[in-house]
Amino acid sequence: MKTTIFYFSGTGNSLAVAQQIAAKLDSTFLVRIQKPFPKHPDVSADRIGIVFPVYMWGLPGAVKEFAAKLGAGAGKYIFAVTTYGGFPAATLHMLSGVLVKGGMKLSAGFGMRMPGNYVPMYGALESDKQQEIFNDSKGKIAEIAETVKRGAQGRIEKGNWLINAVLSGLIYNLGIGRIPVSDKKFFWQPTCTKCGICAKICPVENIKLVEGRPQWQHHCEGCLACLQWCPVEAIQYGKKTIGRKRYRHPEVGVKTMLAR
Repeated sequence: MKTTIFYFSGTGNSLAVAQQIAAKLDSTFLVRIQKPFPKHPDVSADRIGIVFPVYMWGLPGAVKEFAAKLGAGAGKYIFAVTTYGGFPAATLHMLSGVLVKGGMKLSAGFGMRMPGNYVPMYGALESDKQQEIFNDSKGKIAEIAETVKRGAQGRIEKGNWLINAVLSGLIYNLGIGRIPVSDKKFFWQPTCTKCGICAKICPVENIKLVEGRPQWQHHCEGCLACLQWCPVEAIQYGKKTIGRKRYRHPEVGVKTMLAR
């Protein structure tokens, strides 16, 4: 059976998970979720996967928009994996609701803990702590792949009702609309080498290069790919990211991230 996995990834966590699941399935093709979205995504495969991170205890805006336009049909087997550093909360149930509105069904949904990467709040974990998380994820990857192979239905993971109500309800709804203009806090330092990676790696074409240096266009997704992948760490988000350790999944390189 053929499988297509659509993934949205800023630091490589969700891409790495998509790659690891694909390695355990036959005939699997990976497609990056990026703007501009295709008018008609290719959903001809027998199974469709969506792998993405939790943002503000809910769906990234781009994933929500993409899922609404997926057009896979009511009978298609659709599974999802959301990567998170803190809590998955009700993120997968949010996705389920979006799919239902589009005449589709989320057949199975899984949360996958990965190293946190929100540099505006904290620096990256030490390598040994990251590796512990990666080691722990291996069993879950195998479980997800086996569930997909069997075409199992009905399991959609979520947090407890209080976390869901507060984090995925109140906080998400109050904050998600502010993310597109939150890029006003980004700035570049004189160490910028004008390499252009920041503009190329942005999944929503939010960065325009002016005289070789980035200008953010205020339709940001908050993925922080521009900051995390800058090879000289010249991009900052407010003053707190200066000197903080960046995070990129160690098994994902910039060339893979830039693949279209």
